[in-house]
Amino acid sequence: MRAASYSRTGPAAEVLLIGSQPRPEPAPGEVLVRIHASGINPADVKRRAGWNGAGMSHPLVIPHCDGAGVIEAVGDGVDPARKGAAVWLWNAQGGYGIQGRAFGTAAEYVALPTEQAVNLPGALDFAAGACLGVPAMTAWWALQDGPARESQRILVQGAAGAVGLCAVQIALACGAEVIGTVSSAEAAAHVRTYADIPLINRKTEDVAARVRDWTGGAGVDRIVEVDLAANMACDAACLAPHGTIASYSCSSDPMPPLRYYDFANLGAHLHFVQGFAIPSQDRARGQTALAALAQAGQLALPIGAEFDLSDIALAHERVERGGLGNTVVRL
Repeated sequence: MRAASYSRTGPAAEVLLIGSQPRPEPAPGEVLVRIHASGINPADVKRRAGWNGAGMSHPLVIPHCDGAGVIEAVGDGVDPARKGAAVWLWNAQGGYGIQGRAFGTAAEYVALPTEQAVNLPGALDFAAGACLGVPAMTAWWALQDGPARESQRILVQGAAGAVGLCAVQIALACGAEVIGTVSSAEAAAHVRTYADIPLINRKTEDVAARVRDWTGGAGVDRIVEVDLAANMACDAACLAPHGTIASYSCSSDPMPPLRYYDFANLGAHLHFVQGFAIPSQDRARGQTALAALAQAGQLALPIGAEFDLSDIALAHERVERGGLGNTVVRL
């Protein structure tokens, strides 16, 4: 089968190779999926780059955790009726801090446990389905933990990002009031294509002042946070007493000093969100919820760019630049 791979970490153009790899066969409990679209997430490019000292978890890696395609064969113990099903995939290549699997979705075929191949909602095509695993599930999980409230005001830091835009849409569908931050007029226009919410340009406006004005001084009940290190002081100034910060990344500083009493004095809840480590029973709830939102037209997964497998290095570089919309490789 045709596949992309790397055998050392480094810049995309230097380490990613296109070639032929053995087509996998489904083991007991597994399905073989013919990949139509492979989604690329920041985690994929960081792992390939060796970010934060990460080394090779296997001698050779086929990258990407997310994807979508059609089940072509099933292993022993899997319902034969699954053959021919359109599915989306999660954790195909593994997460941070764990060895994971060697072979992800940047290939014509992947074999993986049947529970990691989820029936694709009819409202979504393969490209959109290839963006459910990390962006949509991370956003859904970021909105779950913490004290229950009858109504919520939610701040989404980085509302134009893949996770951020999903969080905006999911929160609105659940009846929350939502405000978001963006870094440019272009990013604001991108968000407003899919959601009518107030937006704050974090580069030109005082985020905390705008949030306090929006909430009448009360603060927000929840913050979905794209970079805890960069926004910690701002988050403390924006959060209501007993509110929740759900942080799914901390890229600017993986080991930031914690502003302990800023949060302790609020009785704040800190939810460290790791989309690769959602408990199985919660993941099942999330999959059901996302399918319902997609079918209801309440969850769009915009594709910013599509690339052929031969241009995978360019695709990785687009993700590294922070291009708007999801980036997928077509196979």
